[in-house]
Parts: sequence; C-alpha cells; structure tokens
Amino acid sequence: MGRAFEFRKGRKMKRWAAMAKTFTRIGKDIVMAVKEGGPNPEANSRLRAVIQNAKSANMPKENVERAIKKATDKDTANYKEVLFEGYAPHGIAILIETATDNNNRTVANIRSYFNKCNGTMGTQGSVEFMFDHTCNFRIPKGEIDIEEMELEFIDFGAEEIFVDEDDILIYAPFESFGAIQKELENRGIEILSSGFERIPQITKELKSEQEIADVEKLLEKIEEDDDVMNVYHTMKE
Repeated sequence: MGRAFEFRKGRKMKRWAAMAKTFTRIGKDIVMAVKEGGPNPEANSRLRAVIQNAKSANMPKENVERAIKKATDKDTANYKEVLFEGYAPHGIAILIETATDNNNRTVANIRSYFNKCNGTMGTQGSVEFMFDHTCNFRIPKGEIDIEEMELEFIDFGAEEIFVDEDDILIYAPFESFGAIQKELENRGIEILSSGFERIPQITKELKSEQEIADVEKLLEKIEEDDDVMNVYHTMKE
C-alpha cells in the first residue's frame, strides 16, 4: 500500500470526535460553497460535495437546508480560507487549515497556541512544501473491480485506490478533484464523501512518550479552535 493508505490508517481514530463541531465545520463549508457557486447543488459541484459529506456525517437534512438558506443572506459573513504553518517542539512540522470571518482573531489565537506550547509559528511556505495536497473520494465497494478501476481512473489523475472497511477510497492530487468527481457522477457511482488532505512526505519518529505528549498538547489546543478545519503534522503515528 502507498502513503495515502498509511496516512489514512493513522488518522482514522483522530477524526472529528465531537458531532457538534463536525456540523459547525460542514456549515462553514456550505457557506463558502454557496458564496462561491450559488445555492443550486446541480450547478455547484463544490456544494454537491459538501452535501455528500453532510450525509456521511449524519447531519440532518433540515440543518443542511438551513445552512444553504443562511448562506444566501447578504448579511451572512463569508469565511476566508487561511493556511498557517509552524513547528511544534522537537522539530515536528504543523500545517493548519482554517476558515475564518476574522483573520486578526485567528492569527492571534494560533500564535498564542504555538507560544504557550513552546512551538514556533512559521512564515508562509515554511512547511507547506513538506506535504502533498491531495483529494479523496469514498464510494461503495459493491461489485467494483479495484484493479480495473485503477487502470481506468489513472487517466483522471487517481494515484491510489484501496479498500477501507466496506468502501473504496480513491486518492489523487488536489488538481484532479473535478475530473474524478465528474467521471464518478457520469458513471452513476455514488460518492459517499469526498474531501482534501495534506499527506506528509516524510514523518519523524519521536524518542519518548514525553516528546509525543509535548506535540499532542499543541495539536489539541489548535484542534479545539472553532476557526480550525484541519491540522496536519509530520510526527509518526
């Protein structure tokens, strides 16, 4: 198996644990998608993808509809996607994806977490190059022949296709999202969920439980922030 498989396995138990926070994050995704491409899912591929993710997370349909309606309100603030970079103790690189309606607040909060946990907030581009920006799709396994699918979807950018529990996961470069989404829809293959992840090119194994705890303390503080959508790091799981 490739890096995407190992990365996915390592993160599986660290996904959004709190259902309320999951819904809040999906709500932000809906606002950004509607502001970008309008409220009609049929004409807005990004919104279609977010709605699929909402279903996968068991978000009630009325919550989704309410979020779409709210996003069309001119008074609803838009969220800006901002990337933060830095180092945790012991040389672990951290990449943070945020969606914020107040960049000054978010910058101040992220900086404070690094300072309080003996980390260092970096400049733009200081660690981003250490991660591959990927897209992924989860589809039902059904009667699909994975080897055949791999051969067919190479032309659309797919790099790794593997079974995860009872479903199939497709990983590809970030830029291939639209082509793969369109092809899956053209073939009538249900997309259970989709998204983007940043996979570390190299990971670092820490020497002691204390070093691991030092890094996890910072990660937990960052992940608790309401503006934070995803956190990636180079610490070996």
